[in-house]
Amino acid sequence: MAQDVRSGDVVFRSGDLAYDLILIEAGRIEIFAPPTHGRGEELVTAYGPGEFLGELNLLTGQTAQLTARVVGSGRIHRISSSQFRRLMAEDPDLSDVLLRTFLTRRDRLRSSAAAHMLEIIGTGFSAEALALRTYVARQRLPHVWMDAGSLAGRSVMRSTPLDATDLPAALTHDRVLRRATPAELAELLGLSYRPIGDSPVDLTVVGAGPAGLAAAVYGASEGLDTVILDAVGTGGQAAASSRIENYLGFPSGISGSDLTQKATLQALKFGARLSSPCQAVALDTDGHYLRIVLADGTGIDTRAVVIATGAHYRALPLPRWAQFEGAGIYYAATYLEAQMCHDAPVTVVGGANSAGQAALYLASHGCPVTLAVRGSDLEAGMSSYLADRLVVDPRITVRTSTQVSALAGTAALEAITLTDRASRTSAEQPCRGLFCFIGADPATGWLHALSLDADGFIRTDVQLDAYPLNPVWADLGRAPLPFETSSPGVFAAGDVRSGSMKRVASSVGEGASAVHSVHTAIGPRV
Repeated sequence: MAQDVRSGDVVFRSGDLAYDLILIEAGRIEIFAPPTHGRGEELVTAYGPGEFLGELNLLTGQTAQLTARVVGSGRIHRISSSQFRRLMAEDPDLSDVLLRTFLTRRDRLRSSAAAHMLEIIGTGFSAEALALRTYVARQRLPHVWMDAGSLAGRSVMRSTPLDATDLPAALTHDRVLRRATPAELAELLGLSYRPIGDSPVDLTVVGAGPAGLAAAVYGASEGLDTVILDAVGTGGQAAASSRIENYLGFPSGISGSDLTQKATLQALKFGARLSSPCQAVALDTDGHYLRIVLADGTGIDTRAVVIATGAHYRALPLPRWAQFEGAGIYYAATYLEAQMCHDAPVTVVGGANSAGQAALYLASHGCPVTLAVRGSDLEAGMSSYLADRLVVDPRITVRTSTQVSALAGTAALEAITLTDRASRTSAEQPCRGLFCFIGADPATGWLHALSLDADGFIRTDVQLDAYPLNPVWADLGRAPLPFETSSPGVFAAGDVRSGSMKRVASSVGEGASAVHSVHTAIGPRV
């Protein structure tokens, strides 16, 4: 839609729930960050004839954080949200140009005055603050982190005002979230689930790890109206991996966060709608359509569901473990956690690839690393190329037949005790960070209607042959399809599925294959 504009007109403003992709035929438009706490309005950038306005929030659905104001009269063209999504799905060359531009602009915003549109204040040893920082990092949100004890942090706390009981806090230009959670921040930024119309969606994917993202990419690209929900943040357990080297097509390796962020953009490009954090708490299979129930009671009617909620690393049964989570105990090894440990001694617990990659990554950041493996053979659960690197790295001490038996510290973890399981001897050693990559507990506590194995993983297709099925299958006249669960139309893929390989590549394959079965189950769109 063409529109004549005059100097002073506002094309979109901070707080708008959505805005169009805007092409400038003539004139000039400046992008401003509105006044924030202690900062006045600031010019971020400007665009002129032949250029366009827009960045990643056109794909993510995030509320506008900046204001676009006309400074030279002219003419613009508005591309509506539906037209934009159709263009992204149908014109690969143009969509590639737009995606590259969006990513470049988002990265520039993260290092510009626009970053102050979201300020997060907390303490370095706080699980709640770490959860916020992890969420905004996975969403690529422009923001500024301030430690409450820093000069900048104390200044903002005085001017807001905030006290220690309010932390962590999230500040936008017009709101202050005290004791903020990722879910509250998502709601404020427009990233929580927002229904569109009353019709059921074709496919709801629960979980945005590799399996869920693959299902979303294939579902959306093949014309299914697709919604993705994740209880924590995009990427799943894979996003906690500092490096993945045995994934096809990346000979130099790729970090889990980079891989899953690219997959997220791919799903959004094809029209999938992502809401995170957004926790599914129930699955209703009794109605005409399946229904996913969210934590706030919202129901999503859907023709098919892919469960890809993955599995969580287990905590060790040690006194004070919960106290030190986020204050020295971590379940991911990314730049955030490495920053907190600086060059101090750390210990990685686990014998699989995720633990090995974490040890190498932390060592590369200057940390002396102890890798504690409960078993006696390092290669029993780890790829040989990775085990070979670990044993020759002078920065890493590999201890097999070893377990953590005690924790010590005041406000944060300071030391641990390691026990040799063979000799039964124990010794305490300094430890700024304990990185736990052991076991896997499936996220299936909310799936009461599905058949689960003894460990809580979801049974699918031929695994169900030995168990009685609901009479509804006889009415359908068919057996469960590949990756289909005990409930028709509900599929499982990735780490949450019983018998899965627990590898990124296999999870991606399962997610894509599950969508093939989805098409068979639901038939053509009505």
